[in-house]
Amino acid sequence: MGQGISYPGVMMIANRLQALKPSPTLMLSQKASDLKAQGRDIINLTVGEPDFPTPSWICDGATAAMAAGQTKYTAVGGTPALKNAIIKKLERDNHLTYSAAEVVVSCGAKQVIFNAMMATLNPGDEVIIPAPYWVSYPEMVTLFSGNPVIVSCPQAQEFKMSPEDLEAAITPKTKWLILNSPSNPTGTAYSYEELWKIAQVLRRHPQVMILCDDIYEHLMFDGEPFHTLADVEKDLKSRTLIVNGVSKTYSMTGWRLGYGAGPSWLIQAMTDIQSQSTSNACSIAQAAAVAALEGPQDFIQEWRQSFQDRRNYVVERLNQIPGVECLNPQGAFYVFPDCLDLMGRKTPQGDRLVNDTELCAYLLEVAEVAMVPGSAFGMPNHLRLSYAVSLETLQKACDRLERVISSFQISDT
Repeated sequence: MGQGISYPGVMMIANRLQALKPSPTLMLSQKASDLKAQGRDIINLTVGEPDFPTPSWICDGATAAMAAGQTKYTAVGGTPALKNAIIKKLERDNHLTYSAAEVVVSCGAKQVIFNAMMATLNPGDEVIIPAPYWVSYPEMVTLFSGNPVIVSCPQAQEFKMSPEDLEAAITPKTKWLILNSPSNPTGTAYSYEELWKIAQVLRRHPQVMILCDDIYEHLMFDGEPFHTLADVEKDLKSRTLIVNGVSKTYSMTGWRLGYGAGPSWLIQAMTDIQSQSTSNACSIAQAAAVAALEGPQDFIQEWRQSFQDRRNYVVERLNQIPGVECLNPQGAFYVFPDCLDLMGRKTPQGDRLVNDTELCAYLLEVAEVAMVPGSAFGMPNHLRLSYAVSLETLQKACDRLERVISSFQISDT
């Protein structure tokens, strides 16, 4: 997985950590924050976090829970009230039926995935991960001695994995396929027809479990519907883990509340792991999540339209910059422009930019816009921009990027 973290007293650290890399998005976000603290006018487009406040009735649900004394430990896998709310949500939105034994609540969707990998991976097990991918997927697999099998899905394929790609990647050692739609970092979303074709491949390989990361399900644009694989092909439900949460849809990132739904044997194993690590998710966050899932949902359309307007603006502006090509994503709140034509160009200072990491560093220093290089997501020569900021901020960021990138000169070497 490349160069890991350097630790003081390295001889005392477990070997598994030598291959672990810290999250590039969080590192770059911290760097942007540090520069802002120094007085720099940094525009931070690194972190996928809605800029809207958590809706008031959700906060009221948390306040009411505290007033009612719901400040003690809960069942490890989640309160009955929250599990019931999740079950109703999955039936309402995804046409999937689950029991309480098939649902677990954790400290964020990330912990759900972490627990699933810990519960199932043995040394040498393979996990198929389409690239571009969320940065934590391969790191979690490696941490538990699994082998990430990266399937490159370039822009020419709209960053989507084809059934043929999947078939070619499956071996007798394949344990999981991780599918994230809409995607972080690209915003790509699979259609019903695309998922159905992938499902037919998976039906031929019953040893493969499927992890559907649906955290951006309510951020689909242009009236396109969201589909999850277990709904498209019900035969796969018994080996599918649905991963979701309240962070993106309800702007509750700091509440750290995610959930998983899947076969009871897997949910029990994940709950057992959680009982020996964090135990239950925060009781107050669980009460707030009940208010989120059972409360008004109509505001989501307003937020979705706002994100869609921002997407339209950013895509149009980026495609006006010479050397940048940006697809129009179907969902989430990211764009993933191709910057290959910028590689090898020279800055006004005479420095030659050789990769997307150098490009990001230069744009942070000179344009004062923080982004994440595509190489962090397994797809070099791209950039990830989060447009979960105001249109005014996006306009300022695009103005800066256009000004600085337009100053690059084509290298004669």
